[in-house]
Amino acid sequence: MDPAQHQDPATAASAAPASPAPTPASASASADGTVRAAGCVLWRRSPRSPGLEICLVHRPKYDDWSHPKGKLERGEDPLAGALREVAEETGYAAAPGAELPTVRYLSDGRPKEVRYWAAAATTGAFAPSDEVDRILWLAPDEARARLTRPLDRPLVDALLATLPPGTGPCP
Repeated sequence: MDPAQHQDPATAASAAPASPAPTPASASASADGTVRAAGCVLWRRSPRSPGLEICLVHRPKYDDWSHPKGKLERGEDPLAGALREVAEETGYAAAPGAELPTVRYLSDGRPKEVRYWAAAATTGAFAPSDEVDRILWLAPDEARARLTRPLDRPLVDALLATLPPGTGPCP
C-alpha cells in the first residue's frame, strides 16, 4: 500500500516550482526518480438531488478510496493521461476543467507527483475490473469523508472553487 506521506495539496503548488511540460522522451519516472502520474476529480450533476456528486474509485489491491489517477505512459501529456485514467478506471469520458493542486508523496520509498484536473463526466458506464472494483458517486462532504488519504481531501474543495456559482452542493 502507498505510504500516506502526502504533502498537503494546498501547499504543494506553492512549495515546489511548477513541473515542466513533459517531453516525448519522458516516462512515468523522471530523471530524478520521481514517479509522474495524473488524475481527475471527476464530477457530475446529481441525478437525485440539487448539487453535484464526485466519483471515487475503490482499488481492491490497496483497499482504498481515491480519485481516479495513474502513472503516465512514456511521452504522454499529463492531461491526456489524466483523462485516459478516468476512462480506464471509471468507464466515463470527461470534459476537463481547471488544473487543481499537484499532490506529492512517497510511494514505496520513491517520490511521486500526481497532477490533477477538474473533470465533468460526460458519457459512460462503470464496469468492474481487477484494478477498480467499485465506484461511488457522492456529495462533496461525503466524498471528502470517504477518501482514504486525508491529504487527498483538499482536492474536493479545490474542485468546488473552480466551478461556476450554482454548480456546487448548494445551488
